[in-house]
Amino acid sequence: MITHHLSDKLLMAYSAGSLPEAFNLAVASHIAMCDECRARLASFDAVGGALLDQGPEGREPMTKGALEATLERIKSTAPTPRQRKSVSQNATLPGPLQQYVGEDVAGIKWRSVGNGVRQMIIPTSAQATARLLYIPAGVAVPDHGHGGMELTLVLQGAFEDQSDWFGRGDIEVADESTEHQPVAAPGADCICLAVTDAPLKFRGLLPRLAQPFLGI
Repeated sequence: MITHHLSDKLLMAYSAGSLPEAFNLAVASHIAMCDECRARLASFDAVGGALLDQGPEGREPMTKGALEATLERIKSTAPTPRQRKSVSQNATLPGPLQQYVGEDVAGIKWRSVGNGVRQMIIPTSAQATARLLYIPAGVAVPDHGHGGMELTLVLQGAFEDQSDWFGRGDIEVADESTEHQPVAAPGADCICLAVTDAPLKFRGLLPRLAQPFLGI
């Protein structure tokens, strides 16, 4: 049962298309797992569509060929889309994340970051960073604060910190006011999608020294 959801502010920004790519990925992945947030997003989409339909009177009509020219410009400047693969509905990774990773958990190429914790950085735009984290049950990540916003979506297992407990499908929203030390709960190893728009602020010396090499 999902008990930690996205805020209205994040859902509205996603609906408006104003989030960085990495945050779009986290929001889309949570929405794929959460009926409540999916329904709330649909209501925001409906409101946005209604506002567009009720635009200002007397606005200038589009010139002939404007739509075709715009679509051609988008096509010529857009990056080559990733090759789409079939999405497994029973996989650990939700559909939007599978499309980025190209595999489910078994095919992920992890990189060790110490103490049994592993990560995979997911290529996205430079505005924010997305990574998959594998944290063995019972293992804690270093105590840290945040230089910006961090979204952490649980995909397998669970973790807890000073604020609460987060299970599969839950999403934790942390900001500059948040300082915590997440610990993977007993049972299944914890796999999370973590998205940040600024470097973490580690308290310990060793994590700070390793930070530039790990891209955290």
